[in-house]
Amino acid sequence: MSSLDFAPLWLSLRVSLLATLLVAGAGIPLAWLLARRRFWGRELLNGLTSLPLVLPPTVLGYYLLVLLGQQSPIGQWLNRMGWPLVFTWRGAVVAAAVASFPLLVLTARAGFEGVDRRLEDMARTLGRSELAIFWRVTLPLAWPSLLAGAALTFARALGDFGATLMVAGNIPGRTQTASIYIYDLLQANRRAEAGGMALVVTGLALLLFLISQSLTRRILR
Repeated sequence: MSSLDFAPLWLSLRVSLLATLLVAGAGIPLAWLLARRRFWGRELLNGLTSLPLVLPPTVLGYYLLVLLGQQSPIGQWLNRMGWPLVFTWRGAVVAAAVASFPLLVLTARAGFEGVDRRLEDMARTLGRSELAIFWRVTLPLAWPSLLAGAALTFARALGDFGATLMVAGNIPGRTQTASIYIYDLLQANRRAEAGGMALVVTGLALLLFLISQSLTRRILR
């Protein structure tokens, strides 16, 4: 255990945290939209949102490379802005966020759909705006589901391998996350060290899950 390099673990924690924040910023409004609004293409949007759950990680990583690579308009624009994504830790954040995005959206959507619409209608009769209703009524009641979704997102981002490897690569000290490090240890036949890092990641994931459960129970009370 003493010979383990913990830099990939710290990178994974940073990537997972940033990916969770990124997913929450985009996923919570999308989940509310899918739960509370009816519009043309809603089911198609829902299917596209859930697609990363069923796509092989390498296929997901390939699509991200095509979208964000140096040959794409988005990739060229990011390079001009000084924010390249491919083969950088930022690319690892984007890959982990895309891979874990459906977990938050699906969980948060279920939470929003579980909020009693009559409470929202009552707030409307009192003259509250839609934004105020969201912040004062809907969000507090759906909070346990959002917290659970964030926990799942963090855990999924922490363990992402395929998409992250495709987009960010395997550069020690720069883009090598814990899961990729474990793979490298196994390739080098350093099984004891791989097992040690796997235990660390497993223990961390279990601890985060227990903390999430404890917080959720307190909110439900």
